[in-house]
Amino acid sequence: MRQDPTNRRRLTLIFRAVIEIAFIVFLYYSNLLMGEFTKTNGRGKSIRFALSDIFTGTNFSIAIVSALVGWAVIEYLRQKLSVPMPARNSERK
Repeated sequence: MRQDPTNRRRLTLIFRAVIEIAFIVFLYYSNLLMGEFTKTNGRGKSIRFALSDIFTGTNFSIAIVSALVGWAVIEYLRQKLSVPMPARNSERK
């Protein structure tokens, strides 16, 4: 059975949004993990302690909210700054 092209386009946009939001959350948590091992936070911390320290409900909610805001800003800028592609020589009449 053939799939509707508009439905496929919608799924592609949703898939892209999920990937972009997940990447922002990944960057957030990697930044928190790096912060756990800076000189000011002390020596002798284990990776287990650092992970249990950063994976909390509060940090997760901050990560999701900031990822959604970041994604919305990126989408806004993507729409405002997008320039239509010029037609190729073969497509011009």
